[in-house]
Amino acid sequence: MSPKSTDKSPFIAAAIIMAVLMGSYFFMPPLLLALAQVNEYLAYGVGALFIVSFFAIFWLRARYQKRRDQ
Repeated sequence: MSPKSTDKSPFIAAAIIMAVLMGSYFFMPPLLLALAQVNEYLAYGVGALFIVSFFAIFWLRARYQKRRDQ
């Protein structure tokens, strides 16, 4: 791989991850409202998982990159 493509790789990966997460956040309000009809704590849990998943994906990717670069 050339240095140019290696430099762009993190940005491309981050853009893909952001696009997928933002697409899933688009469907989050109707999903949470439907889950709240069943059990409000279930809706809270799913909402928290959506928020935590955003940070967890980038944290796991950073760990993978650090391990790969050593």
